[in-house]
Amino acid sequence: MLKRMLVPAIALSLCGLSHVVLADAPTKAVATALGPTLADEQGMTLYTFDKDADGKSVCNDQCAKNWPPFMAPANAKEGNGYSVVVRQDGSRQWAYQGKPLYTWVKDTKPGDTTGDGVNQVWHVAKP
Repeated sequence: MLKRMLVPAIALSLCGLSHVVLADAPTKAVATALGPTLADEQGMTLYTFDKDADGKSVCNDQCAKNWPPFMAPANAKEGNGYSVVVRQDGSRQWAYQGKPLYTWVKDTKPGDTTGDGVNQVWHVAKP
């Protein structure tokens, strides 16, 4: 279902619109210099961390200060590739295709992708 929604998202971004909300998803697709990426409600790029495995986040403490987790509310509904992982502190975080999602403190405006490639382990999340 997400792939069917992505085509209109790409088409809209090519028409000059910067983003589109994906139905039944906690994220939206945003056009960036790296192509379409997943973003939070404010349009801030979401990232994945190569060291996360088995649907668990290993980014805690200072890591989580630099890479704030994309938090999920208590009533979050999973589906369309989205799931919720429980963090070390018991809080809930969104994941896409099993990979926990994060923002990056050095991104200052919607569409920034400055976290892509940091330490060769951080990557923009692609729809």
